[in-house]
Amino acid sequence: MEPNDLPIVCIPLELPDEAVAELLEFLRNLTETLERHYFGQLHRLAQAQRATKTDPQYSRPESDPPF
Repeated sequence: MEPNDLPIVCIPLELPDEAVAELLEFLRNLTETLERHYFGQLHRLAQAQRATKTDPQYSRPESDPPF
């Protein structure tokens, strides 16, 4: 087993209701913080992906099977 094979966090199977609510609130706050911090990068990636999808040179030929 390699170090990266281990989970980042271990979540107990049983949590009290209050702990579940607190955990979810923490994860929402963490997600919002990460989105704000990395907004520029996420925005650039989304623009690049949209440009790739609309640019004819990146269109897949009709004979190619879908992914």
